[in-house]
Amino acid sequence: MNTFKLPKTALGPVAIAMLAASPAALADTEFKFGGYVKADVIVSDYSNGAPADSNLSRQFYVPGTIYGDSTRASTVTDFQARETRFNFTSTSDLDGHKLKFFLELDFFTHSDGNQRVSNSYSPRLRHATVTFDNWTAGQTWSTFQNPGALPEALDFVGAAEGTPFVRQGLIRYTAGGLQLALENPKATFTAADGSRVESDSSYIPDFVARYNFKAGDASFSVAGLLRQLEIDEGPFDESETGYGVSVAGVIPVFNRDMLKFMLNYGDGAGRYIALNFVNGATIGNFGGADTISSVSGFVSYQHWWSDRWRSNITASAFEADNPSMLANSNANETAYSGNINLLYSPVKPVTIGVEYLYALNEQADGDDGELNRFMLSFKYAL
Repeated sequence: MNTFKLPKTALGPVAIAMLAASPAALADTEFKFGGYVKADVIVSDYSNGAPADSNLSRQFYVPGTIYGDSTRASTVTDFQARETRFNFTSTSDLDGHKLKFFLELDFFTHSDGNQRVSNSYSPRLRHATVTFDNWTAGQTWSTFQNPGALPEALDFVGAAEGTPFVRQGLIRYTAGGLQLALENPKATFTAADGSRVESDSSYIPDFVARYNFKAGDASFSVAGLLRQLEIDEGPFDESETGYGVSVAGVIPVFNRDMLKFMLNYGDGAGRYIALNFVNGATIGNFGGADTISSVSGFVSYQHWWSDRWRSNITASAFEADNPSMLANSNANETAYSGNINLLYSPVKPVTIGVEYLYALNEQADGDDGELNRFMLSFKYAL
């Protein structure tokens, strides 16, 4: 992260005169820019045949995307720099109030480029927030998620099944370790054939509360989610209450070694956990909804071999208790993954690493898909 300050004396007399009527002119503003450049070589073997180049699974592991295409070869190699990101922060003190702006972009999820000539991909918005004292508004990590507990991995998420992972619009209030938020209420349902039905009629914001605390050098969080799953479209007019609980921790072990864990339970939590591997509720062809419960979690251990070498080993799992109407459908049900890596930082901003990831996804009708993935990555942090 690079930092510089812009005092009002650096603005010149004209700029000072223009800003004189504003309290902002009385304060220095600190600017930061950061991010990283990351280049990946990904060799993936899909048990049911590899999905197309544009499939999200070819960019990073997402549970539910690895069933593949049996008409295609099973092993593919991808070179990409999509995870590269840039962020910008400005922080001002205005009459005793703290005002902060944060913006971050990367290049994931888009399919507008191609691998034939230019590999050109559009930037996407990751975060855009304004914080005024204790209040934050904009798009950022859901309050239900603790990103500080995520394991260090080369594949983008690292423990996809076992963590809440959502960025969305929200309004959040923070007081010490307590965070309270109203967040985007998007609801998803599973039809009888296992397909996803997205609601465009949710109107009650999701409510999330999280408490962060420390015990010695260890840090922990407890989060709760309460939401209303609404759909009032076509033949559907249903409303169900969903909730979720998440507990996470980061525990120093000895020297620089670290243990990270997360445990989640939800009934109607749906898209908040495991990148929407299952939806919040089922919905019948002519109505009738039933929430889907799930349990998930991960554990990850980081070991430092020396000041420059480290490894992370992670196990992650998700299991849904699907209602009986999905028994013979292709609805997602269970997902497991494990990864291990070796990372080398010859100097602090640079990391070179190799990683192996194995994943197994199973559907309600018994079909499954497996993924074996090897990665080689080069990363330079700004």
